[in-house]
Amino acid sequence: MEKIVCEKQKALTRCAWRLRRRKGNMVICESVEIGGRELTIEMGKMARQADGAVVVSYGETIVMVTAVGDRKPKDMPFLPLTCEYRENSFAGGRIPGGFFKREGRPTEAEILTSRMTDRPIRPLFPKGYRHETQVIGNVLSADPEILPDVLSITGASTALYCSPIPFTIPIAAVRIGMIDGGFVINPTRSQIAESDLDLILAARREAVVMLEAGANEVSEENILDALEFAQPSIEALIDLQQRIYDQLQPVKREFEIHDIDETIVNKVEERVAQEIKDALGISDKIEQRNAMDDLRGQMLDALDEDEVEHRDDYKEAFYGLIKKYTRAGVLNEQVRADGREFNEIRSISCEVGVAARVHGSALFTRGETQAFVTTTLGTAGTDDKKVENYGGEWWKKFMLHYNFPPFSVGEARFLRGPGRREIGHGALAERAVQPTLPPDEVFPYVVRVVSDIFESNGSSSMASVCGATLSLMDAGVPITAPVAGIAMGLMKEGDNYAVLSDIAGEEDHHGDMDFKVAGTPRGITAMQMDIKATGLSREIFAQALEQAREGRMHILGKMREAISEPRAETSRYAPEIISIKISVDRIRDIIGPGGRIIRGIQEDTGCRINVDDDGTVQIAATDSESGQKALSIIEGLTAEAEVGKIYAGTVRSIKDFGAFVEILPGTDGLLHISEVAEHHVKDVRDHVNEGDDLFVKVVNIDERDRIRLSLKAVTEEERAAAEDMVDADG
Repeated sequence: MEKIVCEKQKALTRCAWRLRRRKGNMVICESVEIGGRELTIEMGKMARQADGAVVVSYGETIVMVTAVGDRKPKDMPFLPLTCEYRENSFAGGRIPGGFFKREGRPTEAEILTSRMTDRPIRPLFPKGYRHETQVIGNVLSADPEILPDVLSITGASTALYCSPIPFTIPIAAVRIGMIDGGFVINPTRSQIAESDLDLILAARREAVVMLEAGANEVSEENILDALEFAQPSIEALIDLQQRIYDQLQPVKREFEIHDIDETIVNKVEERVAQEIKDALGISDKIEQRNAMDDLRGQMLDALDEDEVEHRDDYKEAFYGLIKKYTRAGVLNEQVRADGREFNEIRSISCEVGVAARVHGSALFTRGETQAFVTTTLGTAGTDDKKVENYGGEWWKKFMLHYNFPPFSVGEARFLRGPGRREIGHGALAERAVQPTLPPDEVFPYVVRVVSDIFESNGSSSMASVCGATLSLMDAGVPITAPVAGIAMGLMKEGDNYAVLSDIAGEEDHHGDMDFKVAGTPRGITAMQMDIKATGLSREIFAQALEQAREGRMHILGKMREAISEPRAETSRYAPEIISIKISVDRIRDIIGPGGRIIRGIQEDTGCRINVDDDGTVQIAATDSESGQKALSIIEGLTAEAEVGKIYAGTVRSIKDFGAFVEILPGTDGLLHISEVAEHHVKDVRDHVNEGDDLFVKVVNIDERDRIRLSLKAVTEEERAAAEDMVDADG
């Protein structure tokens, strides 16, 4: 009998396996119109051994996103989720640069998209889910005009939602532009260049989950309207995912969540509740952390033999109480841990010019967060950054880099290269400041800003924005307006909520929202928002924006006390840049064979010279004298003859009909025998010889650019003035 039951069980197992295989081989394809284009999601054709795999097509841009989750949980107190994103060179019909001719480590753009994929989906996994999960987005085909990043986010949601992984709340993402006051869904790359807003929104059907934006001083009301404009597209994309889910009907895996026994929670609360509350009242971050560490250590040391077995649970219960009392203080007692009002900004200190040899420097301190920010001015062709992706390559003339050393939080750990957090924070600060930078024709420098965080207790990225503004102004960069940033928080239980301005680290950690807003007095330049709460109404969002605006104005006032406008001149240690425009045809005259001439000018003057394809020449000099010397040489090499102008020329050759005179480097004109003197001249050699220096006037330039000169047309007064000018120039 036992054997028969066993055989029946095996048969049922085989049947279930065949059913799963048939469903796994089912190809499902659904489409919807978004922003005037058809967006299609296909599942079941590619990467069928992944738990979930979708191909998202939008025009000629195609992104495949896969999701795989381990069946066994990891022994760790957080969700081990990894999101990766790659823009393959072949997608744009290119071969990668570099020696190896293959894709290497991810670019900054790929890292930023990986972060944007991770942030909206991470909070939607079941609480306590500890199974390692990996989501990978691969760009398979790339239309340069249709950006793939938002497709990766929607694809990640679909791959997870329609897989056995217990991800049950679908989201969708769209990009919103604003051109001439009107909103556009998923604008093209060309449209983004004309847009005052570049906003990426990820949302559930009923709530915003993630927001990332750059803007040209856009109002708070415009931001609210943009979110409403995007809602129908978000719902359409979620409906599309639901149609795929309904056809596939995936069976979600069962999983265990390790819950702490309520008895343990009660014991911890009885033993250290008041001590935790007292420690939360310590305003100094390090002192508070040390007090908490001591208290936790004493509690764990006091565990009896039976309790030691559950030591990790006691530790987790301890941290759970910290979160509980932090939130209860705000929501029930209307008191923040540091005693501030909900809309109150921490104390601010601003200093500029703190590093003597640096081109521009600032020290911005807000509470226990401190950023040391420097500005370095460089030259095009040498200091600008080459950026390469599937669409081609270009050069960046503004960079903002963010560093987070371990001492900023009182820790000792290895110094490594920038991680995803550093790259993300730097990109946000860069996006905030970018709209206020002057155009190249006004300020032709390459600009690098570096923010080193010296202390951190909340919102170091926004401190970097404030410090960057101060540093740029100290460096003499003529920005159009100062930019300040602030981080907003939220704590919400049911209908009870509190919006918090200028959140500290613990308020960010235990809160439901991290909303960073940067802008000028005129409007918003950058935003980044992550939501952990189940819903964010327009009312709450509007309140957060208004509090952020008020806070931003307060911070800008403090910054103006340190420096009210950009310095009139750049640092004496910064390069002096002279910019001129020459004819494209004369570029070769500066470069010379194999670069010989330009190298000679640089060696002779000590200047760095960059020549663009459009004829723009930039001379970077350490002092005015060397810069003017290089300018004089280049002007001499590229000058064009002008009719009516007098030139100091040298006779290069004599002919029966006249003399050829070099009036500019490499430029000869004909001094015809009839133009030598007022009287009849039988032989040119009676008046001029090879090597003679003389003043001649350009009397004509024909359609073939042949120059005709005259000696007799130069009056005595003109000759005297020309001689004086030559003497003055040395």
